[in-house]
Amino acid sequence: MSKTVGYMLIPSNFLIGLGMFGAILLLTRFDRLGRRLMATALVLLAICAFSPLANFVLYPLEQRFPKWDSSRGDPDGIIVLGGPLDADLSAAHGVAVISGAADRIISGATLALRYPNARLVYTGGSPNLLHNDAKEADYATALLQGLGIPKSRLTMERQSRNTRENAEFTKEIVKPKPGERWLLVTSAYHMPRSIALFRKAGFRVEPYPVDWKVGTQEDLFKYYVVASNGLQLVDIGAREWLGLIAYRLAGSTDTLLPGPE
Repeated sequence: MSKTVGYMLIPSNFLIGLGMFGAILLLTRFDRLGRRLMATALVLLAICAFSPLANFVLYPLEQRFPKWDSSRGDPDGIIVLGGPLDADLSAAHGVAVISGAADRIISGATLALRYPNARLVYTGGSPNLLHNDAKEADYATALLQGLGIPKSRLTMERQSRNTRENAEFTKEIVKPKPGERWLLVTSAYHMPRSIALFRKAGFRVEPYPVDWKVGTQEDLFKYYVVASNGLQLVDIGAREWLGLIAYRLAGSTDTLLPGPE
């Protein structure tokens, strides 16, 4: 249900659906309403695609948590949230296929090399609405080994389907001890929702944001000349805000927009 409704509500899908509904109404006695819906959908799609809207949607998410302070000491463990690998494409070609957010894997491997005593956990199963047996974590193993991380240091969580399960299943596997310091590596825009869910699961982690989409505050009014770029970022930001709202309403988090402790 959450994935179905989520896919329907992201701006590009919703506005295309609104335009198609308007086109259908042209064949009925409500043709005037149909024309208005089509025009509205087209204008809003153009705003999402070319205007700075994406920057204003993403910026408050990405700036919620600062960069990690390494001066506080070495971490005991590093958790990399899934999302970069396409499990189905990886299964089809027999190799790890990165579809986006590669910074998560690169940063996780870099941290693991910098802190050789820290455990490295990759959490990610299949996020697809209809999925097969392909699991993201299975292909992340070989990829991380290729980046220089020995298999003995890797812990792979392969059953989670969403961020809430990332947090709950990882805690079950890791069983963090009091006083241990665990880093959470994920995209900066995804960090607020991730931190909220890890806190709700009783797993205190330190945010290590990566994969920023917006630069400084001066970039807020940057517009986009390629429609797909703007639409993609608006969809990403809208999905995060919808997820934050949905999890809060469901009681899966304790606050709508968590911040640093």
